[in-house]
Amino acid sequence: MAAVLGLGGLFVKSGDPVAMGAWYRRVLGIDWSEFGAIFPHPDRGFTLISGFKQTSTYFDPSPLPVMLNLIVDDLDGMLERARAEGVEPLGRDDSDPNGRFGWLIDPWGLKIELWEPPAKAD
Repeated sequence: MAAVLGLGGLFVKSGDPVAMGAWYRRVLGIDWSEFGAIFPHPDRGFTLISGFKQTSTYFDPSPLPVMLNLIVDDLDGMLERARAEGVEPLGRDDSDPNGRFGWLIDPWGLKIELWEPPAKAD
């Protein structure tokens, strides 16, 4: 039987895809090619597709109906990297049992949620 295996990608319209790739490369250190960023499956965390109510404020202050969640291995380091590039994080949450979270907005208004999952239990 055929089955969906996971998220294959997130595609975002941009007035300047080259500048978009350069920003993600500079601010988040993502290896961005002409096709975008390709990630191997992480050794922790998971991919989630989830619906939010139209009235949800979770994506604020972004006006877009989409948010990008990126698994990171060092939330503190990633937020510091963003600050060094002039991108001030919107906030963070270290109290969630699912891991640590921080948020940014890219120049195109897309909210980025950085997620450091808890370490795997041995």
